[in-house]
Amino acid sequence: MAELVFFSGTMDCGKSTLALQMHHNHAARGRDGVLFTRQDRAGTATISSRLGLVRQACEVDDATDFWAEVITRRTQGRPVDYVIGDEAQFYTAAQVEQLARVVDELGVDVFAFGISTDFRAQLFPGSARLVELADRVEVLQVRALCWCGARATHNARTVAGVMVVEGAQVVVGDVEAGADEVGYEVLCRRHHMRRMTAATARAASPTPQTLTLSVQA
Repeated sequence: MAELVFFSGTMDCGKSTLALQMHHNHAARGRDGVLFTRQDRAGTATISSRLGLVRQACEVDDATDFWAEVITRRTQGRPVDYVIGDEAQFYTAAQVEQLARVVDELGVDVFAFGISTDFRAQLFPGSARLVELADRVEVLQVRALCWCGARATHNARTVAGVMVVEGAQVVVGDVEAGADEVGYEVLCRRHHMRRMTAATARAASPTPQTLTLSVQA
């Protein structure tokens, strides 16, 4: 039976890499699939991995109807055996319901990839609906790490390395943002609660003192 599966994890844990690998594996077995994404860091209509993998995809916006997208392709002769949706946290709740309908009524496997919570540690609407409707929720096993070395479980938004907790829920940025740009950093819960990023931790650390030894003859 077809399934709706939500693959969830923090930023920098390999979600897009797995999405592209899954597409490759299914396509290599002769299955026909459609790739969707929304607001990928590499640009419009693109799924990109931090490992350098890039693939064209269909860009999702608020007007996208996944049911209509699949029906249209099938009417044109494509079987559409599976759908891969990257950046699924940005989908609307209604779009997630459309994906569930695609699974249940058309027998199409849907694999959705996204982060669960935003920079305030609150669920994205799309992710919340996926958790509610998915047949399975898979937490990715590749662990992103906080600057302290602990497992990263939260996404932080930063400006010039300083964590911010106010602003629009969706602001596109990257973990490799410039010094004055909006960026993102993955943190463990402890340091997310303390709003302590790698930059602020370095700034708070005492400067090592240089000791000068004099040797008398």
